[in-house]
Amino acid sequence: MASNVVNVTSPEHFKTLLSEDLNRVSLLNFWAPWAEPCAAFNKVVEETAARYPQVLFLNVEAEEQADISESFDIEAVPSFIVLRGHSLLARHSGADASLLNSLLSQHSATTSAPSSNVAASTLTSAEPSRPRTEEEITARCHEIMNKHKVVLFMKGNPSAPKCGFSRQTVGLLREKGVEFAWFDILSDDDVRQGMKRVNDWPTFPQIILNGELVGGLDILKEMIESGEWDEMYLEEDK
Repeated sequence: MASNVVNVTSPEHFKTLLSEDLNRVSLLNFWAPWAEPCAAFNKVVEETAARYPQVLFLNVEAEEQADISESFDIEAVPSFIVLRGHSLLARHSGADASLLNSLLSQHSATTSAPSSNVAASTLTSAEPSRPRTEEEITARCHEIMNKHKVVLFMKGNPSAPKCGFSRQTVGLLREKGVEFAWFDILSDDDVRQGMKRVNDWPTFPQIILNGELVGGLDILKEMIESGEWDEMYLEEDK
């Protein structure tokens, strides 16, 4: 077993390991001996650990370490969680080796790289060298809105939404098979406040289709139920 792979033996052991370096990325692999998919995924985790020596891989036997599992709301195995120190970066229920590698590639890099998966890609803001003017903020908002056919302005990211409304919106878009770009409004307060003014819409998430505001979660639900979403989304492809 690689030196950066550790089997967690107790909650105290777990806390000690995480606290050793609060800038280090850790992968928590929740598993159970009776779950057949875990055996194969544990091997994937060990092989992946060899490619990411800077990442700490923690194997947590879910039922044996119930306190740890409950603290992370683990409901199924295998499940994995990516942390930086004590901060949640991403979580996934299931044995998805490609997603695991993608998340580690993104978060273990010394510089932040755009993340992507089958359904979503991220849009990030460069740190401004001076305060933006209102005109610049408005222009930036429109630029992001037109980066992709569907853009989701949300709190957090699709792997780790930071509000229930964002989580539900991501789920609905993925259920519909919608490829979308996303922007974490918590990462840029200029854009966060600017989007409220540009679209005259005070809350998030905001769903953008073809550069125009569709609305929030409730409106998306209504449009999907009525079939209006499919009509608008597929219109350009006809």
